[in-house]
Amino acid sequence: MGAKRVLEVGVFRGSTTLALASALPQEGEVVALELNGDFCSTGRRYWDKAGVGGKIDLRLGPASESMRLLLAEGGGGSFDLVFIDANKADYDDYYEHALALLRRGGVVAVDNTLWGGRVLEAPAATADTAAIQAINDKLASDPRVSIVMLGIADGVTLCRKR
Repeated sequence: MGAKRVLEVGVFRGSTTLALASALPQEGEVVALELNGDFCSTGRRYWDKAGVGGKIDLRLGPASESMRLLLAEGGGGSFDLVFIDANKADYDDYYEHALALLRRGGVVAVDNTLWGGRVLEAPAATADTAAIQAINDKLASDPRVSIVMLGIADGVTLCRKR
């Protein structure tokens, strides 16, 4: 895929951030969005130990606001990969912003799309389950992307922008 610029929506402890930054070329960059900076302290230590801390631009605050700011800064179409694993209720908003920030041929990876099997609940027992069901329905019918769901762990759906 030749990715050089990655957007991670939801960092938590930073293990995915570390993996993404390690896979990028030296000039690569991960823009990592996280609401709670306290969670990131563990990750930062390991990013630096691994020698990839300089590739990571950590931005704290609500992810939707950070994504709007990236667009306002001229970041539209500048990302090769967007990985979404944050507040489930906001997945649709993250996805729409991701498509605007992603280059043509780039990939949005949406995590937790199997949601422990709860995506089959009718009706959904929680708001998070309903949000995952809604994004799955949207992805399945979105003509802007080609998708494949990987049934590993809790499910991840890869969406290639057309």
